[in-house]
Amino acid sequence: MFKESFMLEINNIKKYYGPFLALNNICLKLKPNELVVLLGPNGAGKSTLFSIITGLASADSGECFINGNNVASQSIGALKSLGVVFQQPTIDLELSVKENLLFHARLHGLRVSSLKKIIENELHENGLEKKINNKVRTLSGGERRKVELIRSLLHKPKMLLMDEPTVGLDPGSRAELLKKILYLKNSKNLSVLWTTHLVDEAEKADKIIILNKGKIIAIGSSKEILGFAKENNLEAAFLKLVKEK
Repeated sequence: MFKESFMLEINNIKKYYGPFLALNNICLKLKPNELVVLLGPNGAGKSTLFSIITGLASADSGECFINGNNVASQSIGALKSLGVVFQQPTIDLELSVKENLLFHARLHGLRVSSLKKIIENELHENGLEKKINNKVRTLSGGERRKVELIRSLLHKPKMLLMDEPTVGLDPGSRAELLKKILYLKNSKNLSVLWTTHLVDEAEKADKIIILNKGKIIAIGSSKEILGFAKENNLEAAFLKLVKEK
């Protein structure tokens, strides 16, 4: 019998902070070449779930697998398949664009000599080739996000996590980043999990997961979410479902 493979598989995850239940029996699956948007208000548990997926926090119960590897017990194999763009910037503002990218490459044990041309091409595609030697401090918010995205893909991961990546970006930069992710999903066959509280960022997802107060309250395509909420636009559906739970 054919067994469907998943790039990310989360089974019955629970996470407590003292008596507070931050994640309540979370289950989700992400297929290869699928864009899933985890949509929820602030405090829903999105960042806590990302911390568990990336191994920065441990679940109190349940399991998380990336490309078949258990994050808790096979972390090297699991994280090797993962690229991450965190909500808060994680690049060194005092290093140049090139220095940041090469430093990240060395951390992953990559051959720097073989990456220089790749880095140059990626910077060119993102309109940053003339700023390769500029300190990151001099870049705009949108440009810094582009550098972080390039960095997250240097080791050719099969899955990309985007944790509220448009925070602080202007509308144009937000739209450009989402367009870039959709392109990468298709051109590099990436699986993408994108968290946000902005409904418009979920509209082009293959699947939407609505998270509120640590629980998944709806899951499906945009059309399925609309049908479930009995609304004719996604924002109205989201607000109704979050309010009801």
